[in-house]
Amino acid sequence: MADKIDLQKMRAKVEGINTLPTLPSTLRQISVMLEKPRLTMDEIARFITNDPALTTKVLKMVNSAAYGFPGRISSVSHAIMLLGLNVIRGLLLGISVFELMQKNMAGLWEHSLSCAVSARCIAQQKKMKEPEEVSICALLHDIGKAIVMLQYPAEYEQILGKAEKLGISLYDAEKKLLAATHAEVGLWLAQKWRFPPNLVEAIGFHHQPQSARQAPLETSIVHVSDILVRARGVGFAGDYFVPAVHPAAWDMLRLSDEEIRTVLIQVEDSVSSGEEN
Repeated sequence: MADKIDLQKMRAKVEGINTLPTLPSTLRQISVMLEKPRLTMDEIARFITNDPALTTKVLKMVNSAAYGFPGRISSVSHAIMLLGLNVIRGLLLGISVFELMQKNMAGLWEHSLSCAVSARCIAQQKKMKEPEEVSICALLHDIGKAIVMLQYPAEYEQILGKAEKLGISLYDAEKKLLAATHAEVGLWLAQKWRFPPNLVEAIGFHHQPQSARQAPLETSIVHVSDILVRARGVGFAGDYFVPAVHPAAWDMLRLSDEEIRTVLIQVEDSVSSGEEN
C-alpha cells in the first residue's frame, strides 16, 4: 500500500458522508436529520412513520432480545416514549447501516447485535439507569468499519488480508495501514451526529477503555461485550483474533462467573430467536 492517507483528508471525507453517491438513501437522510441542533421526538417519529419499511424494522428491533420488550411495543411513538430519543436515534443509524454491513462484511451485523444484547445484560447487572443506551453504544461500536469499507474499499481489503496473514486484530492492521482506525472514525461520526458523550466515548474507545474519561463504565461494558461475543464465535468482526480484556475494564466491572454465564446465555438465546424470525 502507498503512504498512509492523510489524517485531515480522511476525516473530511468521512464527515462528508452525506454527499457519497453510493450511500443508501435512508442512511443519508438519517445522517442529515441527526445533525440538526435540536431534533425533537415528534420529528423523529414523523420521519420513521413516513417510511413503512423503516417502521417495520424499528418495531422488530425494539421488540428483539436486545431491548427486553418482546412483542410489547406496537407503535413508533410508544417505542420513543419507552426508549428515549438517544436510543431511537442510535437504533435508526444501526438499522440504516445494516445494509452496508451485510454488503461489505458478512457477519458484522450479527456481531454488533450480539454485542448489544451482551452490553444491555451487563448494564442491568451493574444496575445502570439506562441499559438501553449502553446497548446502543454496543450496536454502533463498529460503525466505523462499515464507513471505512464504503469510503476506502481497496485499502480495507488489504487491511483484512494483512490481519489474516499476520494473525493480528483488524484494529492493529488499521493502525499500520490507515491514518485512523474504525474506532476513531466512529468517534468522528458520533460527534458529527451530536450523540451524548457516553455514546461518543463508548464507540471511540471500545478498544482502549482506559482512555474514556466521561463514560468509563459504558466504554468498559462495550469493550468486554465485544470480546465475549468474539470468544463465543457469534458473527464476524472482520478477524478471528480474540484480544485480552484490558485490566482497567476488568477491574471496573468485576464480573463473576455466574454473571458471564448469564450474558452468554442471553446472547445465544438472541441468536436462536433471530434464526427463527
